[in-house]
Amino acid sequence: MFMNICEATSYRIAELCRQKNLSGYSVSYRAGMPSSTYKSIINGKSKNPGIVNINKIADGLGVTIREFYDSELFDELEPDD
Repeated sequence: MFMNICEATSYRIAELCRQKNLSGYSVSYRAGMPSSTYKSIINGKSKNPGIVNINKIADGLGVTIREFYDSELFDELEPDD
C-alpha cells in the first residue's frame, strides 16, 4: 500500500505511541508543542509539518529522528504532486 509522506508520518507517530504506551496529549506535552499542532499533524491536516516539528515529536516519543524514520512505512511513498 502506497501512502504519502504525511500519512506515513501520522502512522509512524501512532505506531510509536502504541509501542511506548503514550497518549497524544503526553507526546505533545513532552514535545513542548500545542496539542492543536500535534493533532493537525496526526489528522493529516498539516500537509507540511516540517522537520522541526517532527523532531519535537520524536523527542516527545523518546526516540531520535533517525529512529523515527527507521520504518518500512517510509520505504515506498507515493510521489508528491
